[in-house]
Amino acid sequence: MAGPAGDWPEAAAATSARSVLGGYRTYARRWVFLLVISLLSYSNATLWLSFAPVADRIARHFLLSTEQINWLSLVYLVVSIPSGVVAIWVLDSVGLRWATTLGAFLNFSGSVVRSIPCMAIGTQDPFVLLLGGQSLCALAQTLVIFSPAKLAAFVWLGASVCSPVWGGQGSSVDGGPACLPELTHVPVHLANPLGILVANLLSPILVKTEEDIPLMLGTYILPAGLAFLLATACLWESVPPTPPSAGAAQSTSLSFLAGMKLVSAPCALTRNKAYIILAVCFGGGIGIFSSFSALLEQVLCVNGYSSEFAGLCGAFFITFGVLGAVALGLYVDRTKHLTEAMKIGLCLTSLAFVAFAVVSQLQGQTVALAAICSLLGFFGFSVAPVAMELAVECSFPVGEGAAAGLVFVLGQAEGVLIMVLLTSLTVRHAEPSVSTCRDGQGPLDWKVPMLLMAGLCVLFSCLLVLLFHTPYRRLQVEADASPSIQEDERPATAATLDHVPYLAATP
Repeated sequence: MAGPAGDWPEAAAATSARSVLGGYRTYARRWVFLLVISLLSYSNATLWLSFAPVADRIARHFLLSTEQINWLSLVYLVVSIPSGVVAIWVLDSVGLRWATTLGAFLNFSGSVVRSIPCMAIGTQDPFVLLLGGQSLCALAQTLVIFSPAKLAAFVWLGASVCSPVWGGQGSSVDGGPACLPELTHVPVHLANPLGILVANLLSPILVKTEEDIPLMLGTYILPAGLAFLLATACLWESVPPTPPSAGAAQSTSLSFLAGMKLVSAPCALTRNKAYIILAVCFGGGIGIFSSFSALLEQVLCVNGYSSEFAGLCGAFFITFGVLGAVALGLYVDRTKHLTEAMKIGLCLTSLAFVAFAVVSQLQGQTVALAAICSLLGFFGFSVAPVAMELAVECSFPVGEGAAAGLVFVLGQAEGVLIMVLLTSLTVRHAEPSVSTCRDGQGPLDWKVPMLLMAGLCVLFSCLLVLLFHTPYRRLQVEADASPSIQEDERPATAATLDHVPYLAATP
């Protein structure tokens, strides 16, 4: 993503003068940006997963197959592959304000379109409208995913270099204790997992019978509509009039297009072995976790577990994932053991997936399944911010937008392949079962798909452990440059103040 230095082109030259003049400041209206992006991220996540916890009831109500219901979640991954790269460019080109407003409009429009089959009597093909609405929300997702990083990357939030969990620009470079993140960073990065958690819990609560489906669809419109209203009425500019910190003024972050131009350079991503291994392995992990979230209810209902219990397992998955991400983020900030933490976390995640593949095929194992889903989230989610940080470290000086964005896009592509493969390997049960699935069809056998999912997770973990090695290039550059930065931030003399103009960014 574009560095703030591009928005304040001469800010680095004015650093010392600003320190004396008080030119660095954070603005109260940053809370508006924080609220809008957090609400938008939350709403988009609920819309993605709202159908999955009650897939059987949705299929029966709209006379759809299980495969069609799966596409309502899978379309998010498919759409984000071509639109992910475009979204990063849009954020760089039109700015945070207009990109956020566009994302809010697409998100709200999608939530309304997918509700039309319940509002319009005699709809001929409800699946087209449901899929069309989800596709609009999927277009918004790519803008939503990258907006928090743009917001936190010194543009509005005045923190120094902090943990990647909270959206900072990397770990501290002096080997000492890392700084604590500004509290304003926390909500925007918890909004997306919170939305997934709410969808897992709320959808089964709202949809007790098929007649409750319109209530569920209408409920999820409300936060989407509120986010669009706030984005349209309350966002006035993409960047504040002055940088919030010296770090913002001196950021060397490249824009997405500038980063992509390095593809033909010696440090090209296509020739960067460490980056390719990380992108393929962690991208596969993203695909596995996306498939797990979308298919959890279908896997569990076959062996007699209710939709409410599946939603509870999904909630544990997210809750413990956030806790794990916070804990591991603070740990790697202090120790700089990014690679070690990533490898150990993926290995533990693989063990948890193997346990889930076995226990999910047994009946009456509610406590064990809840514990396994909690461990899956704790180990799996915790490595996500570390992996994105490693993607930036091993690909430097390619811009953060290009490095992290391409990993995300590759992960979505792998998610499509994995989910299609898993669902294609299911077969219908021939004998009576204890299934609680209510899609009007025979229960599915998920033994082979679940074992395959666990096997893929083990494969990706082994490849990463054996083949991934990288120096921390960006941290080294920042460490080498830190003395000059400290020198630049010395109090300015009166003579200096006479020659440094006061600069303001344009919206």
